[in-house]
Amino acid sequence: MEHDGVTERLLNRTVLITGATGFIAKLLVEKILRLQPRVKRLYLLVRAGDQVSAEKRVESEILQLQIFESLQEKYETNFSSWFWAKVSPVVGDVSLKNLGIGNADLAEDMVKETNIIIHMAATVNFRERYDTALAINTMGVKHVIEFASRCAKLELVLLASTAIVNLDKAGIMLEKPLHQYRSNDGRLDLDISEETAFAEAKLKELVCSNASEDTIRRTMKKIGTQRALKFGWPNAYVFTKAMGEMLAYEHRSRLPIVIIRPTATISTWKEPFPGWIEGVNTIDTWVTNCGKGHMKFLVGDVATAIDIVPADIVVNAMLCIVSCHPQGPSDMIYHIGSSMRNPLKISELIHLICRYFSEKPYINAEGDLVKVKQPNVQSAMSSFYELMDIHYKVPLQVGFD
Repeated sequence: MEHDGVTERLLNRTVLITGATGFIAKLLVEKILRLQPRVKRLYLLVRAGDQVSAEKRVESEILQLQIFESLQEKYETNFSSWFWAKVSPVVGDVSLKNLGIGNADLAEDMVKETNIIIHMAATVNFRERYDTALAINTMGVKHVIEFASRCAKLELVLLASTAIVNLDKAGIMLEKPLHQYRSNDGRLDLDISEETAFAEAKLKELVCSNASEDTIRRTMKKIGTQRALKFGWPNAYVFTKAMGEMLAYEHRSRLPIVIIRPTATISTWKEPFPGWIEGVNTIDTWVTNCGKGHMKFLVGDVATAIDIVPADIVVNAMLCIVSCHPQGPSDMIYHIGSSMRNPLKISELIHLICRYFSEKPYINAEGDLVKVKQPNVQSAMSSFYELMDIHYKVPLQVGFD
């Protein structure tokens, strides 16, 4: 990416980043500090009990990461003091009004100083409780917009969404906004305030009936899936992210709001070094299960392209938007994907996984090298069930005869 525009835009700017301890957000913090060491301040909104706990979270979950090694080498013994001079952890919660910032003086300083807001806080659990997903993914956007409306020097609000809001669409995805009062298929009315009231009423009903915490959790998860399917989205995560986009779109005329929709995100391609990742995300489950010898069967069309994008490419796209997005009303949605220009087919992915683990086999808990085999891929569930019967059901029945 071209650095000049980004460095100029970030010079002496104050940036507020929500969800700062998330996978992509950590890379974003590192890239901003590496590209523009003269950024004025990075406010990092984190969930914590108090300021000391917030600082400890930033230190352990961000500052001490391997991705900051190049900056540590550059500033040597001064790195820690330089970092804390630029980075200000803020105790907060996007699910609450005023972003949950209890320190009134700090909140006022942020309102006066902030130029750019990058909203990345989200719950990415596909089967999240409906009330939790609504509070973070939908109402979180509302609270960010309310906070942004008070910022005197605001230049841009960048909201991180997901391309999966178009999951059931085929072909080239136009970067069109989602509208409230319209379901995904256009057949039903979708009122966000009614959905919020519905979730609150269901939760109150469960509490009043003295339901256990486990029952409440399982019921609210089930309700999330049901409501998502009713309005045309596959799960509570995508549904609540879509509703967050709808709220943002309604404020496009009075605030400089932009939405970025990445596809499935994987480890870094180049920056700050290849292959950095945290946790097991998206297709990582396939990779790890294959390497451990667990993935022996797979259902799907091997000619299908999987739309994935490296995490550092997402960060670069976000910074390009920050530096290049025009001021004033304009198109407000950017899709970040790879399938059209550089498609990766399932067959190629499986081949790459098997080749990697053949060269660098996984060592199990017993210290043995795991030999990987090409998964048996079935194009339809009917043939998959037949295989399950042959390999597992019939032998088990014979064993019990």
